[in-house]
Amino acid sequence: MWFKNLIIFRLDERFMLTPEDLQEKLIPMAFRPCGNQEASTFGWTPPLGKSSEQLVHSSNGFMMLCGKNEERVLPTAVVNDMTNEKILETEEQQGRKLSKKERNAIKDELIFELLPRAFTFQTKTFAYIDPQNGWLIVDSASTSKAEGLLSSLRKCLGSLPATPINRITVDSPVSVMTGWLANDQGPHEDAEITIDDECELRAPEEEGGIIRCKRHDLSLPEIKNHLDTGKQVFKVALTWSDRLSFIIDDNLAIKRLKFLDLIQSQAADTETESEADRFDVDFSIMSLELANFLPRLVELFGGEVKTHTPDN
Repeated sequence: MWFKNLIIFRLDERFMLTPEDLQEKLIPMAFRPCGNQEASTFGWTPPLGKSSEQLVHSSNGFMMLCGKNEERVLPTAVVNDMTNEKILETEEQQGRKLSKKERNAIKDELIFELLPRAFTFQTKTFAYIDPQNGWLIVDSASTSKAEGLLSSLRKCLGSLPATPINRITVDSPVSVMTGWLANDQGPHEDAEITIDDECELRAPEEEGGIIRCKRHDLSLPEIKNHLDTGKQVFKVALTWSDRLSFIIDDNLAIKRLKFLDLIQSQAADTETESEADRFDVDFSIMSLELANFLPRLVELFGGEVKTHTPDN
């Protein structure tokens, strides 16, 4: 269980629930498949899959959750074609043009008839809570999907004050990243975090130009020339202590996260007897690694504003 993308939220208050308490809170919203007339459903499912009934998987104080979404697939083109055919047929029978209200009613009736027969597909979104350090971390490349999971969690808990990580740092992510490349300096003097060979530059104007560089030496003069004309860094590839590599963007979202050989070797050296044990080991190593990394990440962007520091 290795996360590939991170949408990170700072918990504004200390998370006091035990895994058992959280389990009880999630049960009323456990996943169920779509009903005949439901376009989609969302609920909590065991992170370990069919081998477990627990909606919360706890290890070393970290609590893993998994949201599951099921949607019925009704291709828009098919629905529109069938609707248009039905409208034309009805207009010919009645010898008149149908009103907009009547056309919409025909479409709604067709959807009602087709939904029970539509194919369904399911997706899972994993997340975990770090109560000790005050983080909620969602494995998603989509901010809206991560916020949707947080919203569902709030429904179960009543409230869960949390702030996106880019809103808790003292310095602007774009300004800091632009400074790294403009000044030809890495983000940290001790080389703990190094800049790799990928970035995205954008002009500040809404319709401004975008430059994407991949497998490119970012210290070359051409990069600085773009920055001198006003472009700013919105994404950049970094490596942390030869342990993690990733792309970080202007919202401090982590994309294409890779746990490098040092971490993978640690996981491979731990023997397990089942898939559940393997999941537990990987989750433990991953969550501890990220617990060490996230404070360093915040420090790169000026540290954390005090108003958003959770009460320990």
